Amino acid sequence: MDQIVRAVAPDYETMRGMLDTLKKRFPNARLGVCGRSWAGRSIYALSIGPRENSVLYAGGFHGQEWLTPLLLLRFFERTATAVWEGKEFSAIPIQDVLRRRGMVIIPCVNPDGVQIALHGARGAGCYEGLATRVSGNDFSRWNANARGVDINHNFDAGWETLHQMEQESGITGPAPRQYGGDTPESEPETQALVRLCRSQPFRHALAFHSQGEEIFWEYGESTPERGRMMAKIFSASSGYRLVENDGLASHGGFKDWFISEFGRPAFTFEIGKGENPLPLSDFEQIYEKLEETLLLAALM
Repeated sequence: MDQIVRAVAPDYETMRGMLDTLKKRFPNARLGVCGRSWAGRSIYALSIGPRENSVLYAGGFHGQEWLTPLLLLRFFERTATAVWEGKEFSAIPIQDVLRRRGMVIIPCVNPDGVQIALHGARGAGCYEGLATRVSGNDFSRWNANARGVDINHNFDAGWETLHQMEQESGITGPAPRQYGGDTPESEPETQALVRLCRSQPFRHALAFHSQGEEIFWEYGESTPERGRMMAKIFSASSGYRLVENDGLASHGGFKDWFISEFGRPAFTFEIGKGENPLPLSDFEQIYEKLEETLLLAALM
């Protein structure tokens, strides 16, 4: 069976093609849209197994971190292939698991940001002028959405504290990175993920960024003890080190919001090592190192 998800730059058209092919090949997969970006691009949700008792995997929060959509799509393909062929996945009878537990994958929360990082200002659609202005026509560090808001600074978890920290760091308006918006949940990409999580009670959630080979797992007093145990297992499996929130990564992130909103475990994985954007040549090694951990997340 030909491999669908390959190490190619996952711009919006390429990713959509991979998603369509996955859906056609695996009839038990469900492909839906949980929201749309400022430029009108779909934020896709790919799922398998029962809707209840599911785990959420989300990637593509930041424009330059385009290996994360590929990571999640490859994991979905490997899972769905094992189910379709009636085979074990890493010695796990995944068909039996997915009769009781499901998984939902949002490969790219911020499709406009990835498009801008890969193709420049034209990826911002009607916000092309804004993107050009705030970037100085240099998109080598672009992480934000089309409106210059960093999605992982826009969730309602300590947002006011983070907003003050941004201002003290000189970040006072739309920017290529680290501007959390005028208000929490101001962006349609943020709203899509919040709405999905409030409509479906995920057991836990995993967010994927790059880089550092690190796992963030706690957020204040709402952090459940189960999250600590799971983080240790993920660290042992992946070789990634456990770290605590720090600086401008202390608040406003999806993981922070999920923990504070639901009191259930959530994790941020910083995949790979190097300088963003990580090269496509790193993808296979990164995936191989994390496959067992991704599978463990579905089992726990």
